[in-house]
Amino acid sequence: MTSPAITYCRISSLKQVTEGNGLDSQMSRCAEFSKYKGLEVVEVFRDEGVSGSLIERLSMQAMLRYLKIHSKRQTITVIIDDISRLARGLEAHMQLRSAINAAGGVLTSPSIEFGEDSDSILLENLLASVSQHARQKNTEQVVHRMRARTLSGYWCFYPPLGFKYKTVKGHGKLLVRHEPVASLIVEALEDFASSRFATIAEVKRFLEAQPAYPRSRNGEIHFQSVRDLLGQILYAGFIDVKKWGISLHPAKHKPLISFETWQKNQSRLNITPVLPARQDLSADFPLRDLVSCGCCDHPMTSSWWQGRNRKYAYYFCQTKGCEMFRKSIKKEQIEGDFEALLKSLHLVQGLFEVAREMLRDLWDHQKELSKEQIAASKAELTKLSRQCDRLVDKIIETDNQTMIIAFEAKIRKLDADKIVLSEKIKNCGRLSSASTKLIEPPCNSSQTPINYGIQARSKTAD
Repeated sequence: MTSPAITYCRISSLKQVTEGNGLDSQMSRCAEFSKYKGLEVVEVFRDEGVSGSLIERLSMQAMLRYLKIHSKRQTITVIIDDISRLARGLEAHMQLRSAINAAGGVLTSPSIEFGEDSDSILLENLLASVSQHARQKNTEQVVHRMRARTLSGYWCFYPPLGFKYKTVKGHGKLLVRHEPVASLIVEALEDFASSRFATIAEVKRFLEAQPAYPRSRNGEIHFQSVRDLLGQILYAGFIDVKKWGISLHPAKHKPLISFETWQKNQSRLNITPVLPARQDLSADFPLRDLVSCGCCDHPMTSSWWQGRNRKYAYYFCQTKGCEMFRKSIKKEQIEGDFEALLKSLHLVQGLFEVAREMLRDLWDHQKELSKEQIAASKAELTKLSRQCDRLVDKIIETDNQTMIIAFEAKIRKLDADKIVLSEKIKNCGRLSSASTKLIEPPCNSSQTPINYGIQARSKTAD
């Protein structure tokens, strides 16, 4: 009668799981060994994508429970392909070895003969130590390779929203724009920097209104994820990995925004907004807070009112003492009149010609000024570089850790200023895509504005 045995297999790489490598070869070798030893494999336990340094593994714990139940009747042999499959650390190996023995199992392998004498234990511990060293060395090599690639300007981690990896000749895997999310992020970041979005809450509402923007597992966009989005320096074309001592390192991928825009966002994240986001703004009433009462000139509010069979939308004045207090105007009327007012606005052709000539003269003057600005920026850039060099010399000369930290912080700030100056030199005098288009005058309109005592107001934040 053959003795019972169980097989334990483990692979640590998820790539091995998806590609189907590793586990099958371990099981085949253990099956061949069991036939050679005259053992009958009754159960197979597999841990997939689990590090060898961990002790708490699902299949390992299930195997120990199995041993405790069935080893009471007879001894059960536990077959592993190699000592590294049990554990990749000396401490983890010894704990699992003891746990298997305590559960009534006998460990065996085609790669090593386990024994209880001093020589066998020494050899086993040496092999476990070698396995641990191989794991640690492999981790160090991976980190060194990743850091070296990062210093070459390539992001080596999971790509942030708006980016994806693409294999590019001469670069390998390179971050590229992932549309349409990239364009949404650009709009959110630039509009926050320009104060169109006064708070993180407004950025969050903008992103929530975009069906293409990814959500969390519960279908939400969290405040912290929006804050992280605004603080991500990768969007400005730089890499910052503090644990590796890498700061403001130029990246190879094309940025989504300028470094100056990123800096503005960092400043705005650390200050209290002047205009807090209103919770009552919605698409139902687009003119809320944009129109004022014709009597008291205070902003009008709006709401839905429940009728007998359906709801009705109204704008009304909420100022006590006003003649128009609580007197409502239908949403369709006020918004229709406002639309008619906008359509009635027109300018004569001659005014456009004058404005065009003025803009050309202003542009020619600005081109001359840009040359002086470039020269001044280059001089300032040289000055900042010299300051950085002097601070580096001071760091080398001092042993005071507090002074070193202060000097490094100053160098980081100077590096940021240098990046902003470099961007200004690069873009100074360059035509934007919007500037190259000639403005076409609108068609003449004969419509006359209709006024019902409601005045349109421009929003300060816009």
